Amino acid sequence: MQPIVLSIAGSDSSGGAGIQADLKAITANGGYAATVITAITAQNTRRVLASRTVPDRMLRAQLDAVFDDLRVAAVKTGMLGDARVIGTVAKRLARRRPPVLVCDPVMVAKSGDALLEPAAVGALESELLPLADLVTPNLHEAAALSGSEVRNLEDAERAARRILERGCRAVLVKGGHLAGAPTDLLVTPQTVERFEGPRLDARHTHGTGCTYAAAIATRLARGSTLVDAIRIAKRFVTEAIRHGLAVGRGTGPTDPFFFLRHDDPEWLGDLRGGEERG
Repeated sequence: MQPIVLSIAGSDSSGGAGIQADLKAITANGGYAATVITAITAQNTRRVLASRTVPDRMLRAQLDAVFDDLRVAAVKTGMLGDARVIGTVAKRLARRRPPVLVCDPVMVAKSGDALLEPAAVGALESELLPLADLVTPNLHEAAALSGSEVRNLEDAERAARRILERGCRAVLVKGGHLAGAPTDLLVTPQTVERFEGPRLDARHTHGTGCTYAAAIATRLARGSTLVDAIRIAKRFVTEAIRHGLAVGRGTGPTDPFFFLRHDDPEWLGDLRGGEERG
């Protein structure tokens, strides 16, 4: 049976990021996606026009509805919006204790629009990060969470170690905006691992972080080790970026279903129960 992966995130009306991206990535990696919507955004490929968080009563009701009925194998959090939402989500997750929690600390949209109130960063650090098995910041988020600049891999490791002090089990700093080959750095209290990928000349990258974190959570739910889950998910998101979709007049989304449109037998075999890609 497909493992159930719960995405707790905001809704993107253009379908490229947030809940919509998570639904696609979870399904494409062999999971069954359940959702809890934290915020509604009015956005497209060019900008975020408006955003509003979900009332607390509805947020709690969604969380309880899923956990009371579904056997959740992993949770992935994305846009949370403000300190109130973070607190509610953290309290419910602390009580429910899902087997896997991947926290993508979404702060800014691809367009540059803020998706997390600056005052809420402290709540994220103190309430949610201590529950996480993996935190997946990009360079901007790693800098914000660590209080230090991140300009190279050495900075990324130092930032990750400071984030580890918040109580999470592992940190994956995404290095797509570093010079040279895109290198992501996984840091745990015991180890440091590098994950390299090709530098693509790609314009349509909306939803990359959401897609990557959701794919990792799904692979963990399917039983992969953390290193293998990241390795497979990185290959997946690289191909999704390579086949990005020219939707809208701005930065279009990645394509999590590239393997269907391009008849990729290896990914199709994986979803049919074959060997995971090595």
